[in-house]
Amino acid sequence: MSGGLVALLDDVAALAKVAAASIDDVGAAAGRASAKAAGLVVDDAAVTPRYVQDLAAKRELPIIRRIAMGSLKNKILFILPLALILSAFVPWILTPILMLGGTYLCFEGAEKIWEFISGAQHGPHGKAVAATKGAEHEDTMVKGAVRTDFILSAEIMVIALNEVLNEPFISRAVTLLIVAIGMTIVVYGAVALIVKGDDFGLYLASGDSEVGQKVGRGLVKGMPIFMKVLSTVGVAAMLWVGGHIMLVGLKDLGWSLPYDIVHDLEVAAHDGLGAVGGFGGWLVNTLCSAVVGAIWGGFIAAVMHKVKPHEHDEAHEISAAH
Repeated sequence: MSGGLVALLDDVAALAKVAAASIDDVGAAAGRASAKAAGLVVDDAAVTPRYVQDLAAKRELPIIRRIAMGSLKNKILFILPLALILSAFVPWILTPILMLGGTYLCFEGAEKIWEFISGAQHGPHGKAVAATKGAEHEDTMVKGAVRTDFILSAEIMVIALNEVLNEPFISRAVTLLIVAIGMTIVVYGAVALIVKGDDFGLYLASGDSEVGQKVGRGLVKGMPIFMKVLSTVGVAAMLWVGGHIMLVGLKDLGWSLPYDIVHDLEVAAHDGLGAVGGFGGWLVNTLCSAVVGAIWGGFIAAVMHKVKPHEHDEAHEISAAH
């Protein structure tokens, strides 16, 4: 009897070790997948604060909470099951899907650069936002934000899936679930902190502490600058991530020349810069990817403006992506 119990305990211990190893593997996979999607996270965090501009301060966090829940539903209820089905039956389609999303990112990045150069603006932010109030306006803003988030979330999930494509089905599912929840918390937690930064600054500025008052005034003055910097970083991230997706996608589809050129430049920088070679190689790859993204995105934007200029402007107003 005792021998059977000992054997049973040995089996349980062995299963526990296997389970622990699996958890470690899933955690590592989730970490790799999340790192690959970091550029999109920056973009997502840069975009979302615009949806609560000109709203009453007490409504900012509830709106962000609603957008976050919509984002989580996008990832878990729609994108995750579809991604798993595609990876199981037609895994080859992931590369074209990634490239389609990469094209969207390049296009949006190029559009933002064009808007900055030309002074043109798209979307309902600004006067329209300030002119409309109430629950109907909030619903419109939330729907627009969730719709935009769907595209970015799909890219995040497909990039994550591409990192664990060779893992067993259950590991893939658990990894994507971790990425979905973790990315949503990171993005919208950061958005909440960004949006309430000036309010926190006002709170500190009104306190009794001289140091707190200085910090508070610094926050109030610094948040608009920070938002502009974040917006610029978001555009750069779109071009960098989108361009890199296109380079890798072309390589996977059989045309490796653009990828090989960038890779050779990266290796040359890595080997030639000594102690900072790692950073130099990464910077070269990032800059080259951003240039590719800007060129490809500029071409798509030019085609869109040339073929359907009116429909293109209306699509921007509906999506309110940026």
